[in-house]
Amino acid sequence: MTDKKTFTLDVPGAVLTYDVREAATPTDEPPLLLIGLPMGAEGFATLAGHFADRTVVTYDPRGVERSTRESSTDLPGISTHRDDVHRIIEAVGGGPVDLFASSGGAVVALDLAAAHPGNLRTVVAHEPPLPTALPDRDAMVAAMRDIYDTYQAKGSGPAMAKFIALVMAEGELTADYANQPAPDPAMFGLATEDDGSRDDLLLGVNMLTIPPFEPAYETIRTGTLRVVIGVGADSDKGVAGRSAIAAAALLSADPVVFPGGHGGFSGGEYGQPADKPVEFAAKLREALAG
Repeated sequence: MTDKKTFTLDVPGAVLTYDVREAATPTDEPPLLLIGLPMGAEGFATLAGHFADRTVVTYDPRGVERSTRESSTDLPGISTHRDDVHRIIEAVGGGPVDLFASSGGAVVALDLAAAHPGNLRTVVAHEPPLPTALPDRDAMVAAMRDIYDTYQAKGSGPAMAKFIALVMAEGELTADYANQPAPDPAMFGLATEDDGSRDDLLLGVNMLTIPPFEPAYETIRTGTLRVVIGVGADSDKGVAGRSAIAAAALLSADPVVFPGGHGGFSGGEYGQPADKPVEFAAKLREALAG
C-alpha cells in the first residue's frame, strides 16, 4: 500500500477530511471505504494495513477529529452523514465501492444502501446500534436520552460513564434502567469536573439522532445490493450486537460472526488493548468476497 494522501471536501455545513491509500499494485478490485461514527479515520489504521492490495479510503465524520462542522449546536442526523459519505464516494470516483462500516457508521451504511445502492458493490455493516429493532426499544431510547441530558447538565465525564455502562450492559434493559444510580466517572478514569464543552458528537448528537432511526429494511432486502450484517463473537449480548442480530433477521438473513468484540478490528489506535485485527481482517476479506 502506498502512503496515504489526505484531502478535504467542502460540504454544506462542514469541511470533511478523508484519506486515500492507493493499492501498491494495480488492481481490478473497487476501493474499500471504511467508516465509523463517531470514530474517525485513525481508528481504521490497522484494518487498512491488512488491505494493501486495494485502494482504501477513510474519513473523519463532520465534527470528528480533523473534520469540522460550522455549528457545534446543530444536530446532524443519519441522513446528513449518509450524504457526506455519498459525497466522499463521488470525490474518489463515484463507485461502486465496497463499504465496511462500524457501529454508528454501520447505521449510516444501511441508510446509504437504501438511498444510493448504485454507488456500492458490497456493504458490511458491523454491529449497528439500532434501538428501533430491539424489544427493549423504549428502555434503550430512555437510557440514551438520559446520557444526552446528563451531558448537557454535567459534562462529558458523568455522561461518558453512563454510556460505558450502557455499552457494557448485556441482555434486555429493564424498563427502569435509566433511573438506576449513576456510575461514578472516576471508576472509568474519567474526569469528574465539568470543563464546560458541549461539542462531543457522540454524547451531544448521536444519543438523540440514532435512537429513532429505522433503516429501510424492505428496500434493502428486496434490492440487488449485497448487504452483510456483522456481529462480534464477544459482543453479541450488548446493545450493538443484539441490534445486529435483530437487523439481520429483519433483512431475512443471518448475521456473519466476526472475531473479537464491537471493535474487533482495532489495533489499539486509541490506547486501548488491541482486539483481534488479524483474524477480523481475514473474516472481512471473506465477507467482501461473498
